[in-house]
Amino acid sequence: LRAIPSVTAYMDTARNVRQQVAEEGIPRRGAEAARRAIDDWGKPASSLTHIVFATTSTGCLPSADVVLIKLLGLPLSTKRVMLYQSGCFGGTTALRVAKDIAESNRDARVLVVTSEVMSLIIRGPSESHVGNLVAQAACGDAAGAAVVGCCRHPSSTGERPVFQLVRASQDVIPGTDDAVVVKVQQEGVVITMHRDVPLHVSNAIGGVVKSTFHEIDMKITSYNEAFWLLHAGGRGIVDGVEERLGLGGEKLAATREVMRQYGNTRSSTIFLAMEEMKRRSEERGMATAGEGLEW
Repeated sequence: LRAIPSVTAYMDTARNVRQQVAEEGIPRRGAEAARRAIDDWGKPASSLTHIVFATTSTGCLPSADVVLIKLLGLPLSTKRVMLYQSGCFGGTTALRVAKDIAESNRDARVLVVTSEVMSLIIRGPSESHVGNLVAQAACGDAAGAAVVGCCRHPSSTGERPVFQLVRASQDVIPGTDDAVVVKVQQEGVVITMHRDVPLHVSNAIGGVVKSTFHEIDMKITSYNEAFWLLHAGGRGIVDGVEERLGLGGEKLAATREVMRQYGNTRSSTIFLAMEEMKRRSEERGMATAGEGLEW
């Protein structure tokens, strides 16, 4: 920013500089997160069969997943899926894709990686476009990773599952086409966020959660009987979901801590929340990474 101060002007067109920062930073950050995930997994990287990489911060070729396998020293024949422009749900989408791959290939071990570098949204403030400033204030850089596999008897392979993916679903809330709008323009990526985004999410969350518990045939008397990992999209969203579901003050503590430390890191947020919950559960000597709960 000191070298090219014009980047901080609202309508500056120095997109090349911002793009270079993202292109170099995304695979590098992703590789750092991937190495930690592989270390936690406890198996050699050569045992990985697939990679699913998600980012909303760039969209170039060669793609970030190609650069990643080279940084990790993986075979060029490693099967890859690259997810660009999935937004804040990119992390959970990547996990869903990995789940589908693992269930279809019993011996598959899928490395899921997300990485976000917000250089393309950096610009000065504008009185006529306050929403763009909100997005910059809320978002931050981060990367996350996890290894996903399908194994009926983990002890036989020496693996130790931390979380289990039971069901995955996706939906669109009607009437929200203008809720979050992202456009690639001359001056970079311009984000417009409607003030009613928290209201849209909180109004819809009850039906989504009810449907999910019904599909897995789980009967509970209170949503406090389950553990919760929520995307840290902003305080209004987190507060709204907590109120609508009637959750206790500590049920979203991991999400709030991630939001406090890192902000909204788009696709990487869910991995930061998983790691924070796992850390808290281990510190308290709980039986599972989900605050001692099975669900």
